[in-house]
Amino acid sequence: MTDEARTLRLLEAILFASAEPLDQETLAARLPAGADARALLQTLRAEYAGRGVNLVETGRAWAFRTAPDLAADLRIETTATRRLSRAAVETLAIIAYHQPVTRAEVEEVRGVALSKGTLDILFEAGWIRPKGRRRTPGRPVTWVTTEAFLDHFGLESLDELPGVEELKAAGLLDTRPAVAAYSARGALDDAPDDLSDELSLIERD
Repeated sequence: MTDEARTLRLLEAILFASAEPLDQETLAARLPAGADARALLQTLRAEYAGRGVNLVETGRAWAFRTAPDLAADLRIETTATRRLSRAAVETLAIIAYHQPVTRAEVEEVRGVALSKGTLDILFEAGWIRPKGRRRTPGRPVTWVTTEAFLDHFGLESLDELPGVEELKAAGLLDTRPAVAAYSARGALDDAPDDLSDELSLIERD
């Protein structure tokens, strides 16, 4: 067995054993000196393409995930123990499309005041995080989505967020002009259906 083949097996084992997605820098630090982590990841992803488990990149992190086309066969019906409100769904969408965004800016888009608890729920879920403070009077905190958000909704990057038509079709976009504005930034028409389905399920649960 060549050194490269053994290194590839080691990379595979590290990813398989990890409970969380790992970024390229973390993986490179655990591989032999001089190993090209990026090239090895691409090789491993190609080897798993078409299998029941795929190697996927979410944001800057890598992890093994079940193949998307098998999701329906693996889905287990469970009773949700926590309901994500309409306000939380709208707030998450606004942050995703307008990040970094302040609480006041979220309120401006929604047209109503935002309770502190709404941001707390999204923060505790690990889907948003504070990024810094706006250089304006009062220096308000700005919020962005996390890699856990991308991982949960099966996105490689924010470029895959659904566009305005997908959101309307899924019933996630309010017809009020102010709320409709949250899809104006970076919305793509060819985004995957999985995200809209996931948000719709969360809202109904």
